[in-house]
Amino acid sequence: MSEHMRDHMSDHKDAEPLPAPAPAVNPETENFWAATAAGRLLLKRCLDCGSVIWYPRVICPDCSSLHTEWFEASGRGRVYSYTVNHRGEGAYTGRAPFVLAYVELDEGPRMLTNIVGAADAELAVEAPVEVVFHDTGEGSALPRFRLVNGRT
Repeated sequence: MSEHMRDHMSDHKDAEPLPAPAPAVNPETENFWAATAAGRLLLKRCLDCGSVIWYPRVICPDCSSLHTEWFEASGRGRVYSYTVNHRGEGAYTGRAPFVLAYVELDEGPRMLTNIVGAADAELAVEAPVEVVFHDTGEGSALPRFRLVNGRT
C-alpha cells in the first residue's frame, strides 16, 4: 500500500472523518479507480497534442484525438480555490465542517476534491498539497489532499 494511503487522521481539525462514498465506475474510469485502491493517482495524456486530461475520458478535450495514455501523477499540487462547508447533504449530512477545494495538480489539471487534516487558519490559496486516499471499501479510494508540512 502506498505511503499516501489514509492514516485515519481527522479531516478538518477536530472533526469526524469524512465519508468515502464509492464512485460510479465505468469503462473510461475503471483504470483510474483501480489505481486509487493501490494508492496511485493516474491521469491521461494526449499523445497528439500533449494535454494532460482530467476527468478521465477516451477523447482528448483539446484536440479530439483518441490517442491517449495513462501515466502516474506526482500526487502534488497547490490549492487553487477552497471553501469551508458548514452543511452537508447525503453521505456528508452531519459531517460539517469540511473543506471542498480545487487543487491544481503539478501536471496542470484542476481537480475538485477535499482538503483534509487542516484547520481553517492553515488553509490558503497556493498552499502546497499532496494526495491521500480514503478507501471506499468497494475496490476504490477517493483522492483527497492534505497540506504539505513547511509550506510557505
